[in-house]
Amino acid sequence: MACFPIWRKKSYSAPALAITSAKEEGLEGFPTYPCFDVYSYEELKSATQGFRASNKIGEGGFGSVYKGQLQDGTDVAVKVLSLESRQGSGEFMAEIAALLNVQHQNLVKLHGGCIEGAKRILVYELMQNNSLTQILSGGEQSRTKLTWKARREICLGIARCLAYLHEEVKPYIVHRDIKPSNILIDSNFSPKVSDFGLAKLIPDSATHLSTRVAGTLGYLAPEYAISGHLTRKSDVYSFGVLLLEILSGRCVVDFQLDIGEHYLVEKAWEMYKDGKLLNLIDPAMKRCYPEKEAMQFLLLGLLCVQETPSLRPKMSKAVKMMLNIDEHNLEEIEITRPGIIVDFMNVKIACKQTTFKSSPFSKFSSN
Repeated sequence: MACFPIWRKKSYSAPALAITSAKEEGLEGFPTYPCFDVYSYEELKSATQGFRASNKIGEGGFGSVYKGQLQDGTDVAVKVLSLESRQGSGEFMAEIAALLNVQHQNLVKLHGGCIEGAKRILVYELMQNNSLTQILSGGEQSRTKLTWKARREICLGIARCLAYLHEEVKPYIVHRDIKPSNILIDSNFSPKVSDFGLAKLIPDSATHLSTRVAGTLGYLAPEYAISGHLTRKSDVYSFGVLLLEILSGRCVVDFQLDIGEHYLVEKAWEMYKDGKLLNLIDPAMKRCYPEKEAMQFLLLGLLCVQETPSLRPKMSKAVKMMLNIDEHNLEEIEITRPGIIVDFMNVKIACKQTTFKSSPFSKFSSN
């Protein structure tokens, strides 16, 4: 059993933390926050046993995430922002603002954070089953943990959370990076939406926001990737891609020797046109699922990734479609072709001189 030193956890008001950081970084004007815990770097270093490699549970463009235990016995996930990360202080403070001003059962809980010099760290509740990425990418045996009931509840939980962010919060929040690695799974296989570093708060009176493009290639709505025109329908598109991933157990972009590189959204559309969409369901479930309900969820995925944003449903509507199959039978609805960006190398985003040579799975943020 690991031993941890005794420390006094300081409790600061978040406005003080935000204002200090904002002034240091030239980022004045952040909204006020409720109280949360501020930890010293040494406290978090001790909690993670010196950020030991064996405690690392995740890694991304922002840096690394470590599991740890606070002095009071609370298990936590410690997200350490890398000095080389593209996620700067603005994104760091945006994540604090987004998570501390909203509460939902399917939102990850933020315990507090640390700002010392150039160090930027956030402390979250620890999810026992890590992220959805670990489960989906762990092979067929790993995916057998995801029964139809588990997948159904994960899809519903994510949809409910997005509906809350899009339609109940004022100003409403667009996440901008909905993907498996940002969906954490607790011991009961309940999903928690995380990583709000790219989130945008948009006034209810605004129809859209023109902004630099940020997110993960493969999950970006085409109209947003090309023009920087951000709406709630951008998240709806990402949710549709994620829904197809959860149901199929396939990556958003895959490669097979016989057919080469192919895209999940494109594959789903071809199977839909051929009347074979149900064949997309993950074989790891061994056909133990209700076909009518599974088809409804697949069709909803395609409905969410339609090329025309106005044809995509609101997230509250998506929730109703998953809950009330008979009332919202999608097999009777004509679904139009999806928006697909096949050649990622030629996507022109925000700064026209920018060329991205990264993997389709890479997170990016244009300057």
